Amino acid sequence: MKPDPTRYALTRRHLLGQAVTAGAALVTAPAWAETLVHLRLPGGPDARSMTTDFPQKGSMILQRSRPPLLETPFEVFDKGVFTPNDQFYVRWHWAVIPTEVDVDKFRLAVRGHVNQVLSLSIKDILSLPRVEIAAVNQCSGNSRGFFQPRVAGGEWANGAMGNARWTGVRLKDVLDRAGIKAGAVQVRLNGLDEPVVSGAPDFKKSLDIDHARDGEVMIAYAMNGEQLPLLNGFPLRLVVPGWYATYWVKAISDIEVLDQPDDNFWTKTAYTIPDTPRADMKPGQTGVKMVPINKMVPRSFITNIRSGETVRPNQSTLVRGIAFGGDTGVAGVDLSSDGGRNWQATTLGKDEGKFSFRQWQAQVTLRSGGNYTLMTRCTNSNGVAQPDQANWNPSGFMRNVIEATPVVVA
Repeated sequence: MKPDPTRYALTRRHLLGQAVTAGAALVTAPAWAETLVHLRLPGGPDARSMTTDFPQKGSMILQRSRPPLLETPFEVFDKGVFTPNDQFYVRWHWAVIPTEVDVDKFRLAVRGHVNQVLSLSIKDILSLPRVEIAAVNQCSGNSRGFFQPRVAGGEWANGAMGNARWTGVRLKDVLDRAGIKAGAVQVRLNGLDEPVVSGAPDFKKSLDIDHARDGEVMIAYAMNGEQLPLLNGFPLRLVVPGWYATYWVKAISDIEVLDQPDDNFWTKTAYTIPDTPRADMKPGQTGVKMVPINKMVPRSFITNIRSGETVRPNQSTLVRGIAFGGDTGVAGVDLSSDGGRNWQATTLGKDEGKFSFRQWQAQVTLRSGGNYTLMTRCTNSNGVAQPDQANWNPSGFMRNVIEATPVVVA
């Protein structure tokens, strides 16, 4: 299918109108909203401000202002499987991020171990076959704030994730246009963000050549039927379905094909996990082999009932939520109303694709008053289920323990 340039028009005037606002938000000291949200983090302060001061963003949980770390309020996930663009979480590594992009002058370089070096305009990108995919984008450290003992880093609750219908072109088609030379082993991507100080490592990430050319990895220019927000990677970002968001490079401007493994800091040293089942190790443990983080693991959440909420006894109560299978689809979601002793199958909602959120729901009846714990467990299409024990690693990555929601019956 050919791209429809009228549907996804990327105009300089429209962008710069947004960019001026973005620049003001990022370089001044906005008057953050006084509304606070408590994230129920066990290891430290959990109060966060709510803010509406970032461009193209609605109400967000402010984790950090520079670089912006904005968390999606959890109630948003109860509204549907696709996360609205204006409340889609934001995470940048360096504070020097693009605050304006002239799309008429923008070029995407394709170079390195290729037959032909390319400098592609937005028009060139739009001329390639258009593809769409629904996929979850989840920060590697989503839910880090629940790790015990506490670890360093952004203390996210469960909102450093989002699901969108991404529109763009296959990375494979871009690479094939340049022509890959024999001996290519990886593809490294770089964006428009820059280190704050001289000598700091520029943020770059690499994929093995076969993965980069599998037809699922894509360069997106739109999400949920609209152009990418500036803070979510405008004008182009990488989409790596089923893999953690560290690989989803934002505002990509440079694609380099490598003939040897990438040894840059962000691939070799940062974003590594223990090479153990579930990336698990003991606090203080040494001598553990570390490998780059990669595929996501299954998760599920209750979205319509909050922790500590009161429900009526002897009355059928709807419990609803979302799940995703990680690097594959959702096979089933089970619900327990007695702290994990007994489980019942839930009813799954529409399947939007194997990399997407999927809604589920079930009815439960709690017979007597008191305290109860609702738990939800996803099993993916590969037969991998969420564990009943949390993992731990010093980076706070890959949490996917069965979620527990305490409720009061009265």
